[in-house]
Amino acid sequence: MITKSLHKRESELANANRQLEILSNGIFQNEELPKFATKIRETNQFPLRPNTLEILQINVGYMCNQVCSHCHVDAGPDRKEIMTRDTMKMCLDVIKKTGAHTLDLTGGAPEMNPDFRWFVEEAAKVGIKDFIVRSNLTIIRANKKYYDLPEFFKKHNVHVVSSMPHWTRGKTDKQRGEGVFDQSIKALQELNAVGYGMPNSTLKLDLVYNPSGAFLPGDQMALEHDFKKALLEDFDINFHNLFAITNLPISRFLDYLIASENYEDYMYSLVEAYNPSAVKNVMCTNTISVSWDGWLYDCDFNQILGLKVDSKVKHIKDYNEELLQNRNIIISQHCYGCTAGAGSSCQGTVA
Repeated sequence: MITKSLHKRESELANANRQLEILSNGIFQNEELPKFATKIRETNQFPLRPNTLEILQINVGYMCNQVCSHCHVDAGPDRKEIMTRDTMKMCLDVIKKTGAHTLDLTGGAPEMNPDFRWFVEEAAKVGIKDFIVRSNLTIIRANKKYYDLPEFFKKHNVHVVSSMPHWTRGKTDKQRGEGVFDQSIKALQELNAVGYGMPNSTLKLDLVYNPSGAFLPGDQMALEHDFKKALLEDFDINFHNLFAITNLPISRFLDYLIASENYEDYMYSLVEAYNPSAVKNVMCTNTISVSWDGWLYDCDFNQILGLKVDSKVKHIKDYNEELLQNRNIIISQHCYGCTAGAGSSCQGTVA
């Protein structure tokens, strides 16, 4: 079992290195793609440095009940990487003393971690102002042991952020799998039933939109208007905000771009849409990302590429906010995805 796990880890590292090499090469049709470092140097933003830490984003495992085509963590039912309670305790120790006001739990489907509820309950006692869980919605309907999640979220005033590729069945199922749309609609209705996403409700329900192909998202406000109108008229569903997030050229999406021969065009579109005003607000400037095994990263995209923070402190057990705030943020060509157009982060557009 240990040998099998080691082989899997070695395979993942080899794939991350392969993707980094592809991104770093960047030579298309005998023309070299500008380095991201060169771009931000032109506007005196190099090296990229952190601002005040606001968000501690913790990935509690890659296990998921879905296999989405755009998933940048390669999550799925076969993934066994799960944060242990011991690592969660290290995170809780950090939460008690960090200056961050937001705890952002992600996955995979974070709810599938067997200690998820314990972690939420313990973290809720610490006084975090904004407690986010990134739910794929369908987990609420996946098994009867998850049916009470809306009530559980309500009890702890969890801010639910959920992926919803489109307000139509065809586009949603194409990206996330057959039957996902119908299950997502049912889950949203159940969240509405306990108060989530309703007008004037303090139970926050936000949706996340990722494009389903090799193109950038449209205007976030316009998309939010269309989503709200369609979901309310067709399914009597309410939610608060829509976050439009650019698909970064890593992991499954990079493999798709290469296989569909869209990689070069997509990278050019990112570079052409580069917006220097978005750089100062990208998520790596106010967030620390913690992997399921406790390693620290500037963002969850760097996590998947194996790019640990540039600091003496690299693991949650050694956490030192002062040292981490004095680091340079590690960048590469995938960072164009967060600075294209209006910019993109886990909280939507940034410019």
